[in-house]
Amino acid sequence: MTSPEDHSTTGPSRRTVLTSVGLAGVGVTALAGCGSAEDAAGTAASSAKDAATDAVKDAISKATIPVGGGKIFADQKVVVTQPTSGDFKAFSAICTHQACVVSDIANGTINCACHGSEYDITTGAVKKGPATKALPEKSVTVSGDGITVT
Repeated sequence: MTSPEDHSTTGPSRRTVLTSVGLAGVGVTALAGCGSAEDAAGTAASSAKDAATDAVKDAISKATIPVGGGKIFADQKVVVTQPTSGDFKAFSAICTHQACVVSDIANGTINCACHGSEYDITTGAVKKGPATKALPEKSVTVSGDGITVT
């Protein structure tokens, strides 16, 4: 009878296959004897962060942000507006009242459906409570057709 570690006749163990599949699923290549589990975890976290940053860059383009309105990127917790043609602003999409993600942009305001707060699309300032603090502004860089928010 062969042990679970003897791969000569039975192939890799179920645990080895599942571990390998799990690591491949997050884009990490693990080589036996090269690096540690901490290195692999760090690489996976770094890859996930890079993918998320690239997704934000790919998702935000001048063409997707309407003049006089904006777009909410709920997964990234960012709202990008274009109050006037070519003037892009970005704010946290977390309502300063009770931390709901804002729900829509209409009539020059960023709106939170949770309790009715409204924020100015140009400054993030509160236009209607119950919120009392403005949405925190983010840095916007426009290059070519893309917009980067940090």
